[in-house]
Amino acid sequence: MEDIMEQGSSLAAPTIFIIVTVIQLVSRYLENQKKKGTLSETEVKLREEMRQLLKEANSLSQPSTFAQAAKLRRMAAVKEKELAQVQELQAKEKKSPYDAFMKAVTPIKVLTYLLLAIWFWGSPVAAVPKELVQPFGKVLSWKAGVISKDKVMVGILPWLILSTRVSKLICRKVIQ
Repeated sequence: MEDIMEQGSSLAAPTIFIIVTVIQLVSRYLENQKKKGTLSETEVKLREEMRQLLKEANSLSQPSTFAQAAKLRRMAAVKEKELAQVQELQAKEKKSPYDAFMKAVTPIKVLTYLLLAIWFWGSPVAAVPKELVQPFGKVLSWKAGVISKDKVMVGILPWLILSTRVSKLICRKVIQ
């Protein structure tokens, strides 16, 4: 029983969470840099025109000015389509330097997850009191390999899924 407690109190769970979070942060950062790096003068101009049209349309809220507001919204929709076409043309013409990095991030994610799954397969990553995870105990202990009466042993696959979801939420808040 002491062996189970030692395995459960190890640093495996926080280490796995940190690794997954770092990978998610790098991925999110590269995506944002790619989006920021491709803005041109025409895109900025079109975006500003769209904002202005929508602002004017929202200010016309009276029933008598409904037709004017609808016309402005349609003009903004046309500008949005024009912007999409400009972005598509620029994406075809110019490849971002971040494209190569983005292509490398996905295989690194997959390889890291596979290595972690193989490394911790059949052994618990963490031990949690049963009261905290009462209805989900069997799901969390899937492929943990060890059974305990008072603790739920968390397996690698549920921990990877949970870590990925939480790290994505953190990345959305940190990198906007």
